Amino acid sequence: MSLKETSEAADAPAKEAKKTAPRKRKQSAKAKPAAAAAKAQPDAARPAAAAPTKEAADEAPREFVMPDLGRLAINLLHAANLGQKAARLLMKNEDAASDMNHTLHDLQRVGKTLMDIAASYMRNPAKIVEAQAALFEGYLNLMSNMTRRLFGEDVPPVAEPSRSDKRFRDPDWQENLVFDLMKQSYLLTSKWMTDRVKLAEGVDPHTREKADFYVRQMANAMSPSNFLFTNPEILRTTLASNGENLVSGMEHLLEDIERGGGHIQIQQTDMSAFRLGENIATTPGKVIYQNDLMQLIQYEPTTEKVYKRPLVIFPPWINKYYILDLGPEKSLIKWCLDQGYTVFVASWVNPDARLALKTFDAYMFEGVYAALDAVEQATGEKEVNAIGYCIGGTLLACSLAHMAQRKDERIKSATFLVTQVDFTEAGELKVFIDEEQISDIERQMHEKGGYLSGSTMATTFNMLRSNDLIWNYVVNNYLLGREPMPFDILFWNSDATRLPSAMHVFYLRECYLENKLAEGRMELGGETLDLGKVKVPVYLQSSREDHISPYPSVYKATRLFGGPVRFICAGSGHIAGVINPPSSGKYNHWTNDDLPPTPDKWFEGAKDNKGSWWPDWEQWLSAKSGPMVAARTPGDGKLKVLEDAPGSYVLVKSED
Repeated sequence: MSLKETSEAADAPAKEAKKTAPRKRKQSAKAKPAAAAAKAQPDAARPAAAAPTKEAADEAPREFVMPDLGRLAINLLHAANLGQKAARLLMKNEDAASDMNHTLHDLQRVGKTLMDIAASYMRNPAKIVEAQAALFEGYLNLMSNMTRRLFGEDVPPVAEPSRSDKRFRDPDWQENLVFDLMKQSYLLTSKWMTDRVKLAEGVDPHTREKADFYVRQMANAMSPSNFLFTNPEILRTTLASNGENLVSGMEHLLEDIERGGGHIQIQQTDMSAFRLGENIATTPGKVIYQNDLMQLIQYEPTTEKVYKRPLVIFPPWINKYYILDLGPEKSLIKWCLDQGYTVFVASWVNPDARLALKTFDAYMFEGVYAALDAVEQATGEKEVNAIGYCIGGTLLACSLAHMAQRKDERIKSATFLVTQVDFTEAGELKVFIDEEQISDIERQMHEKGGYLSGSTMATTFNMLRSNDLIWNYVVNNYLLGREPMPFDILFWNSDATRLPSAMHVFYLRECYLENKLAEGRMELGGETLDLGKVKVPVYLQSSREDHISPYPSVYKATRLFGGPVRFICAGSGHIAGVINPPSSGKYNHWTNDDLPPTPDKWFEGAKDNKGSWWPDWEQWLSAKSGPMVAARTPGDGKLKVLEDAPGSYVLVKSED
């Protein structure tokens, strides 16, 4: 996450489709020659028109029409030719040999993990018979069900997708007997596979978690919704357009490979639809300080009076800060300004090999400490309130523990947005965390020049919701031949950042692997960190459907900080659960003044509140922000304006 989440944003393009017409994606200079093959064909061989848009497809009759066989044959050959070119581009990638080695190593890891599961069953042959009987029984019930349907009986399905599964929403998956049979067979088989992992005996928890993740990834990849002849929507579109959708899709694939420098970089949204500082990240402000790791932005006040204590925000550096400033209607930054706060935000650098040796300590000293010094120079105020988001929150927690050791009391309250400080229940990301995989990441970063590529982290987060964030776009872009819709969260999600090697390895080992921060064993900046010595008021925000920072993991912090703690849980996930302005009227949030031992007990006594959690937080924060004073304008203090927001650091792209 997002991490990259963003992930709960996957539904939004479809919703936005009815508001904004799809536009043709802009090709990169490299992609034009490759994709121009279609334009060079004789008129008879070229598609007569662009592939149908989603709106047109939604309005078209749901019929399998007879195509023009001649044009269909020409377009299929054309699409195959473009597909071959795409394959050659992938093979010509200068990193192809290295990528192949990493892929083989990953496959070996997957194979070993699955063999551990298989060995569990081989040690107990009765379990094998039981598993085979379970699968056979499922198929037998399905065939009986389908036979009854053939005779006109209305019968309930043997296997159904979850309500959140968007793959099988086309009516033919339910109404057409053939496609319904394929769907239910697939759902039965994939559930049987995951059940075998869950029921395997004598397997350690980490191996089981990895096996479950790998099996689900394979099952997602093999879904009938991902293939031309087994997806009714793709098949209808292909017949109706004489295969023009496949030609458009292969052109999209070529463009994505060219843009990714020889890797497939799936386009999740129309990247040309947004420009930083013009229609996204538009809240007026100034960069008033910068160093190697960050630019500090001070925003223009929107009220005549402001709270005395400034508000300093430390976003994650795994993604860029403007998730908090997508637009005036979604911007947490703008909303805080309108409530009367002086807002500062750290815009982290997008590091390259020159910053490979920057450590987690450096992010604390050159990030948190430097920001506090700069705020004092800019406003004359030593005392501030602070916000940390995701890994930015983990850094803030570390910094608070470090400051407690040194009797530094400048931060008077801390708000943590979907932040983990205890990583024992850190969700599916722990699948990627063990000593072997961390060592592999270290080698990859060394080969890259000392940093983790942005595409690597983006792929990791996308895999956590591969149906929504990978296969959904494979189907839409490459098989249906449609353009992805403009959507701000997915634009931000695609604007990946790199990570310095030294910092990233420290974070993975110290937090995810060894959980040293929660256990009071982490050493940072010459101090041993103890969260129990952090006495400032803490506000913990979590999200009910968060798969990156699960709310049970966030809740563990209620037992770690030494001061007063307020915990709330918002609806939705890692991104939408945070970016939920009151004006949207979306989702809900749960509150409970008590802090029982477990999150389940907390929910039993929690109140369900409709709408955004922001007002609850602001009521908590305002009481800790001091009296009202005259508004401060960037540049009025000792620090002069360096440039306009959003600044230059956030504009640096990760061309991996």
